[in-house]
Amino acid sequence: MRLVVTTPGALVLDVPDVAAVRAEDTSGGFGILPGHTDFLTVLPVSVLTWIDGADAEHNVALRRGVLRVSDGTLVSVAAREAVAGGTLEELQTAVMDRFRAAEQEEATARVSTERLHLATMRVLHRYLGAQAGRTPAPAPEEGGGP
Repeated sequence: MRLVVTTPGALVLDVPDVAAVRAEDTSGGFGILPGHTDFLTVLPVSVLTWIDGADAEHNVALRRGVLRVSDGTLVSVAAREAVAGGTLEELQTAVMDRFRAAEQEEATARVSTERLHLATMRVLHRYLGAQAGRTPAPAPEEGGGP
């Protein structure tokens, strides 16, 4: 079985002789062996482990992604970020913390963008109301509420 892990900017892994893959999605951990049925799932921030043809275990840290099994011979992962190698302990301390921090930063940016969008919509609503000769409703207090 072949394992391919890519990010938007790089081919992280292309391993031709993989005996088994272990990954985790929101429903829990699962394993993939050669001949596995076609499969598609979304991966959270996690570690994917694989066993090569020489029975050696390897790891790759993933920052979200999509795992696909095709024809029981190809496991492909398209991830936002991926870092291959190292022991689980090394990946845990160095990479996983970085991935989780990046996820939190993105969530904060999404909230800020949504607030900006809502503020813009309020201004447009007031402007369009004034253009139509209507008295616009008073603007709600800024910074209050969820």
